[in-house]
Amino acid sequence: MKQLKVSILPKKRFNKILIRGTNWIGDAIMTLPAVASIRATYPQAHIAMLAKPLVVDIYKTFSDLDEIIIYENKFDHSTGVFALARILRDKKFEAAILLQNAIEAAIIALAARIPVRAGYDSDARGLLLSHSVRRTKAIRKVHQVDYYLEMVKALGCVPVDQEMHLEDRINLSDVQQILKKFIPDPQKAVIGIAPGATYGPAKKWFPERFAAVAGRLSEKFSAQVILMGGKADAETAREVQRLAGKEFINLCGMTSVREAVYLISQCRLFISNDSGLMHVAGALNVPTVAIFGSTNPVTTAPAGRKSVIVHHEVPCSPCLKKECPSDFRCMELISVEDVLKAASKLLEEKHEH
Repeated sequence: MKQLKVSILPKKRFNKILIRGTNWIGDAIMTLPAVASIRATYPQAHIAMLAKPLVVDIYKTFSDLDEIIIYENKFDHSTGVFALARILRDKKFEAAILLQNAIEAAIIALAARIPVRAGYDSDARGLLLSHSVRRTKAIRKVHQVDYYLEMVKALGCVPVDQEMHLEDRINLSDVQQILKKFIPDPQKAVIGIAPGATYGPAKKWFPERFAAVAGRLSEKFSAQVILMGGKADAETAREVQRLAGKEFINLCGMTSVREAVYLISQCRLFISNDSGLMHVAGALNVPTVAIFGSTNPVTTAPAGRKSVIVHHEVPCSPCLKKECPSDFRCMELISVEDVLKAASKLLEEKHEH
């Protein structure tokens, strides 16, 4: 990819760097190589991450940071933003690298009197940055992992491996504790299913089809099914369970993000809409079937070598809308057999190894 034009960060060694993380689980996963690039470029620096509570466990578990500063909800309104800036000012950061695209990130860094403020020129914030990277049309069409990596590369950060190998960071003794807490029979193969999606119903395949897939796979492979997601996904999960008529384990809203990550790491297979947990599974190199309708697998496919995309090309997709304005054909065309075929192939490959 052609190098983006920007003045690179000063070659002097920064002692204290602030990174503004992204706000959603999937986005946080896709920023991890960029965070690793910043760390590799400034190995001696104290690097802190400013992140919302939802993604703290992602950055804490999977990145080599010295500090995580929680961007709590009390800081969300305008006066709170400046209260947060005062806290950051006292920490005397020399540089802020803004992975989040919002203008608010630049305002906070400026108000915190951080002299070097670097990031994409998105959301009309270019003038607030000391080192502004142009967000071209081309860069917006690449995979999000590359999107963040290209930004830090343009700032002079060193290249790193795009493959994350997050499974290497999973602590096996912690895994055993978490499995005992949530899974009645930890020896039995686990299939994880995430039937929800935070952004809106246009990203969600149908509960009755998830139910049919889960029921058939649990029988064929003698596996127990865990339904995963946040509190907002609990009703969808209950519907999947009811339609399947099986004793699935509904963990939606029951786990912390860290517990969800550890449970996913032990799944024989994970099936999901385009969601944050899908990105977790992919980056953990868990065999993953990712169902895409309204969103774009070119930019947000799960990472990892064991992911299969189930997607039908239709003229109106990717529309990136929260709700389908027409006939929802992007999801209607994805059949139970499509997903079963992809899932069975992955399970049989895993079984052979």
